[in-house]
Amino acid sequence: MSSIAPWIQAARPLAQVNIAIPLLFGQAVAFARYGAFDPLIMAVLTGFGVALHLFIVFANDVADEEADRLNDSPTPFSGGSRVLPEGKLRRADLIQGAAVMAASAMSAALLLALHFDRPWMPAAALAAYALVWIYSFAPLRLAYRGYGEIVQALGVGVVLPLAGFYAQTGDLSLTAAPPLVPAFILGIAGNILTSLPDYRADRAAGKRSYAVRFGQWHARRHAIELTLFAAVLGHLVIPDFSRALDLVFAAPAITLAILGARLLGSADADNPGECQRFVMLVGGAGHALLLVWSIALVLIGLALGA
Repeated sequence: MSSIAPWIQAARPLAQVNIAIPLLFGQAVAFARYGAFDPLIMAVLTGFGVALHLFIVFANDVADEEADRLNDSPTPFSGGSRVLPEGKLRRADLIQGAAVMAASAMSAALLLALHFDRPWMPAAALAAYALVWIYSFAPLRLAYRGYGEIVQALGVGVVLPLAGFYAQTGDLSLTAAPPLVPAFILGIAGNILTSLPDYRADRAAGKRSYAVRFGQWHARRHAIELTLFAAVLGHLVIPDFSRALDLVFAAPAITLAILGARLLGSADADNPGECQRFVMLVGGAGHALLLVWSIALVLIGLALGA
């Protein structure tokens, strides 16, 4: 039986932010629109998110084993957890772990469906599993064939926020659709960013990531442009506020993106320090947008309920 330390490494705890923030964002939209918030539902949804995160990272480590073995410059947010190249866990261990986490996420979804009358929550889990399969595994394996960024954006920008919204409201109407537009765009930018440090390994493994297809400089530029484009779509998230106030909410993210732009010409994968700083700044801009919007939505919900 393996010790706990390799499993913590395989879990890649920092990557949980990619699941937790979209779920939180969807719940914040629900609170602002309907005043809907149940702390017990949030707790179950958090468990769902943790289990789903673990399923994703374990499954991706299995799918990306060859590319990860070719990667001699992994980062905290790319290159896999390294437990397979380092021999700390077996492939069979991760397959079993992914299966257990998939069952755990479905159990949380079924609890929401049966106890809280949210019958479509298991569909959210199935959609997430399907996207992971399409992204990482044959026959489609779009992370390798190209356009994996669209698949990831559907997961973190549509499925997860919508799951958070639906879990709190029980509603699947078009009310939730507009905020998903900037969230989807940020999902594309996030995938582009995490492909940047792995550029050399991805090319060696024949993985047609965004950076491989378009080149590193263009990938960096597009990530900044997509992040800034999402930042000016705040009116889709908070429609009753002025455009000027939307820009105030977006100011922290815009500042981080501009700081990242200063590294546009120097942040190649061959310059790992600059590359990581670029990813952290521009990726942080995307997370900051969703967090600031979530806080604003919660404040709106509190004001409307007062």
